Amino acid sequence: MAMHNPSLTHARYALAVTLLALLVIVLGAYVRLSDAGLGCPDWPGCYGNLIAPTSEPQISSANSAYPGRPVEVHKAWKEMAHRYLAGTLGLAILFLALRSLGRGKPSEHPRLLPWLLVLIVALQAALGMWTVTLLVKPAIVTSHLLGGFITAALLWILTLRLYGPGMNRYVIHRPGRLLLLARIGLVILLLQITLGGWTSTNYAAIGCSEFPTCHSGLWWPGMDFAQAFTLWHGTGINYEYGILSAEARTAIHLVHRVGALVTALYLLLLAVLLYRTGRAAITQRLAWAIGLLLLLQLGLGITNVLGHLPLPVAVAHNGVAVLLLLTLLTLNWQLKRAYRIE
Repeated sequence: MAMHNPSLTHARYALAVTLLALLVIVLGAYVRLSDAGLGCPDWPGCYGNLIAPTSEPQISSANSAYPGRPVEVHKAWKEMAHRYLAGTLGLAILFLALRSLGRGKPSEHPRLLPWLLVLIVALQAALGMWTVTLLVKPAIVTSHLLGGFITAALLWILTLRLYGPGMNRYVIHRPGRLLLLARIGLVILLLQITLGGWTSTNYAAIGCSEFPTCHSGLWWPGMDFAQAFTLWHGTGINYEYGILSAEARTAIHLVHRVGALVTALYLLLLAVLLYRTGRAAITQRLAWAIGLLLLLQLGLGITNVLGHLPLPVAVAHNGVAVLLLLTLLTLNWQLKRAYRIE
């Protein structure tokens, strides 16, 4: 009979929590893109209740309490489902941190990282509250989106570290050079994800309605960059459906489109270089993964423009972005391990 391995169990639990974080990100994108971010006008409850109102008396009471935000049951349930799932993730991360106490060597069983995740989840809860109370303010919603990506990224790093002692150390040719290029790629991707968040939260995803031109056959139409990248427009404003002019939304969209071009060119070149010079099966597999995910992401982005933001495609665009981020993190982790033993 195989003996129970606590370390392997801990690693598997971290992997399960990472997958839960990915689900929370995708559901959050679905809620945001289906305009349900204010499905509940209060926090943490929904119209003063722990669950969304569904019966006629509950809806009537909620409408009386919040006359400026009448109940839309389908939106309220989307918002609350996301909150329930995010709360489950928070508890799972807290349990992960508690499990890290009293384990073996810190090099094999990280203790700081799980507790850092607990702090990030607490900040995410605050951002979730401010998303509602500040009426989906773009700076807050973008920060909340990035917080979700950071949570998933740190959970994945923790998972890799926990599985690390039992994983093969691959011999990679010139890992130092590749590691530098992979780190640059990671920074470029994070900047592009931030731009994507800003585009989405300002309702600028269809700031251009054509591809490869923007609109009316123009590559570079009139734009308002000053308004587009003003981070703070004040409080007390309802930002649902956006407040920016068409020119400002076009500016955001085109900057995101240029960023996509830069990111795609760099990561594709990185994937080719990895495949040709990495000489290890792991780097070649990661090169293929980066290339395929990148091409899929570009296709989804173009479809968003031409299809005027179909909801399944827009949600998938968010999901592939986080998968691409985790793939680049895996590449950096493998190269760093190889560099240490070179």
